Amino acid sequence: MDYGKDVQITPAGATEGTRRIYRGGGWNDFGKNLRSAYRAAMPQNNCAYNVGLRLVCNADDSVKGSVTTREATKVGSKKSTSSGKGLIIFYSWSGNTRAAAREIARQTGFDSIELELVKPYSTDYNTVLNQAQNDQHKQIRPALKTKIDSKKWAEYDTILLGYPNWWGSIPMPIATLLESYDFSGKTIMPFCSHGGGRFGQSLTAISKLAPKATLTEGLSIHYSGGASLPKDVEKWLKKCGVSQKNNIKVIKY
Repeated sequence: MDYGKDVQITPAGATEGTRRIYRGGGWNDFGKNLRSAYRAAMPQNNCAYNVGLRLVCNADDSVKGSVTTREATKVGSKKSTSSGKGLIIFYSWSGNTRAAAREIARQTGFDSIELELVKPYSTDYNTVLNQAQNDQHKQIRPALKTKIDSKKWAEYDTILLGYPNWWGSIPMPIATLLESYDFSGKTIMPFCSHGGGRFGQSLTAISKLAPKATLTEGLSIHYSGGASLPKDVEKWLKKCGVSQKNNIKVIKY
C-alpha cells in the first residue's frame, strides 16, 4: 500500500489484510535489500530467524524512553486444521530436495510430483549458478514441462512445497508454479535444501506469490539432511499436524 504524505505519530497499518510489511533485510540478503526503504511481506503470525528488531542503546542518558514489543507467534505454532489430501511438489537440481521429498512421501503416503522444465538448466554447477542468478535478477519465469490438471489440483488442500535455496531465495521454476496455479485457501508447507543459508528470503517470496495461502513452519535441510533426515521430517510433520502413514504413492503427470 502507498504511504500518505501527512506527518503521522505512531502510525498504524491497514485494518484488514493477510500480510504484514517489514523493512530492510538480514545477513543473508542481497545488497539491494539492505536498505530501510526496502519493503517485503510475510503472513501476520509468522516470524523468521533473520527478521526482527535491532536493539540499540542511546549514546548518553539525555534521551529516555521505553520500548514495548508484541510477542511473536512462531510459524506453525498452531497445528494445521487441514483434513483433506496433500500433494508433495518440488523442484530439485542436485538431488538433495528430491531425497527429502521421497522421505516425506514415505512417511505421509502423499502424492508426489517433481517439476520438470521445458528447457532444463545446465548440469554444470558453475553454469547453473550463473543461470539461476540471471533468472532471479530478471525475474524470469521458466516454462514448466510439468502440468497438473485443474480438477486434480482442486482435490489438494495441503501443498508440501520443496526447493533448493538458490541465491537466498526460491528457484524461479517455483515462482512459475506459484503463479500458474490457484493457491487460494490452500496450506503451503515449505521444505528447503541449502548449503548454510537456510530459507534465506524464500518464505517471503512464497508469501508474495501466494498471498491467499496459509504458510506453515518450514523444514530447512542442510544439503541432503544426512542420517537425521527421517527424524527431522517426522518432527516437522507432527508440528504441522500432518498424520503419517506407511504407504507410498508417487505419481507423474
